[in-house]
Amino acid sequence: MDEGSDGQGNPSDNPLHKRDSPSPQDRSGSRISKKIHIIGTGSIGKLVAHSLRSLPNPPPVTLLLHKGDNKDAWDASNRTISITTNGITVSRSGFDVELARTGWRSHGKQVSLDEWIHPPPDPGAALAKQPSRPVPDADNTDPIANLIVTVKAPQTIAALEAVRQRLGPLTTICFLQNGMGIVDEVNKEIFPDPETRPQYLAGIITHGVTSDGLFTATHAGQGSISMCIIPREGKEDKYSASAAALLAILRRSPTLTVMGITPTEFLQVQLEKLAANAIINPLTSLIDANNGAILNNNHLTRAIRLLLGEISLVISLLPELKDVPNVKRRFSTQRLEWMVTNLARGTAANVSSMLADVRQGKQTEINYINGYICRRGEEVGVTCFMNYLVTQLVKGKQHVIDAEHSEELPLAFTKNFEAPWTLSKQ
Repeated sequence: MDEGSDGQGNPSDNPLHKRDSPSPQDRSGSRISKKIHIIGTGSIGKLVAHSLRSLPNPPPVTLLLHKGDNKDAWDASNRTISITTNGITVSRSGFDVELARTGWRSHGKQVSLDEWIHPPPDPGAALAKQPSRPVPDADNTDPIANLIVTVKAPQTIAALEAVRQRLGPLTTICFLQNGMGIVDEVNKEIFPDPETRPQYLAGIITHGVTSDGLFTATHAGQGSISMCIIPREGKEDKYSASAAALLAILRRSPTLTVMGITPTEFLQVQLEKLAANAIINPLTSLIDANNGAILNNNHLTRAIRLLLGEISLVISLLPELKDVPNVKRRFSTQRLEWMVTNLARGTAANVSSMLADVRQGKQTEINYINGYICRRGEEVGVTCFMNYLVTQLVKGKQHVIDAEHSEELPLAFTKNFEAPWTLSKQ
C-alpha cells in the first residue's frame, strides 16, 4: 500500500502526511486554539510538557493536578519541570497550573470528595442525586481545546470525569497510554453520543522515562511516538482541523520524535506492543524480578509460549485486520516470541511498570493488556484460559500487597504530639 494512503480515501486529505502547519481556522471559521492541557504528571506527562515548552515559540501548556498537595509541591519546585538526559538536567518554566480533583466511583456512580469524607445519613439516596462530575472545580467551565491524557489506563475515566464539563465536540483528546480498549471505555462511560464526542488522537510511546520526583524525571532512552488521528464516526470530516493542528505541534518536537501513521498500521503496532507487554509485565510482576529474569528460563519459556499462542490466535481473527495482508505472519507465535525476547534483553535491568505498581499495592493496567486479549477472544470465539489465569494472579497479588499496606500503622509524630499512653502519668 502506498505510504501516503491508509486505504480510506485520498492520501492528501489525511493530516498524518502533511508536514506543514494547518490553517489557523477550522471550516466553521473559528480560530483554532494552540493551548494544551495535560492531565497526568507521571514520567510521560513530564516529558511531553517539558518538550512542548522547549519549542521555539512554544504553545501555552497547562498542567491539570488532581491533589492539593501536588499544587503545594509545584510552588515549592519553583514551578518548573526538570528532565535529565545523559547526565545533563534542563529545567523549563512558563506552565499554567489548574486543580482538577477526581472523585471516587462507588457501585458505578461518581462520589465527590466531600461525599467520601462526610457520608450522608442515606448514602443511596444521595448518590442517586449526585451530579455526573461532583468535584471541587465544578465552577470552572472554560472549554479545553486540546487535552493530552497521560494517566495510567485505570485512572482515565476518573481523570476525564474531573474535567467533563469542559470537553465537547470541538475538543481534541490525545491518549498517550499503555494498553488497549481505553477509547471504547471512554466512549461508553463519558461520551456515549457520537455527535458530542471529541476528536481523538492516540500514541504509542517507546521512550524510556523514569520519574525522580513529582516534577523531575530522567529521560533514559530516546524513543519515538507513533501517532494516529482516530477517524470520527458518522462525520463528513473524518479528521478535524484542531486534531491536525495538535499533531503538527507535537511533530515539531525533536525530543518526542512523533511519527504520524495510518489507522491500520497504528492498530498493528499497538497490538505488537500489547503482545510484548502481556508477557513481560505480568510475568515480572508474579516472579518479582527485573525484565531480564524471564530470559533463559525453560519453565517461563513454556508459559510464554502458551500465552503467545492465545494472543496470536486472537489477533489473527480480529475483524479489523481481516483484509490486511501478512497478519498471520506478522503476529505468528514465533515472531511475537522473538519480539518479547529482544525487548526483555534490551530492558533487562528495568523494573516493569506493572511490577512497580504491584509492589506498591496499586491498581495495575492488567485489564487493558491481558484482560483486553480475553475480551477480544470472547468476541471471536476463543477462550483465553492462560491470559485469564495470569490476569487473576496479578490482581490477586496486588490485592494481597494492598491489604498488607492497609494493616500497617503509620505513625507521624509532631513536636507537640503527646502519646495517649503518657497522659495517665501526668
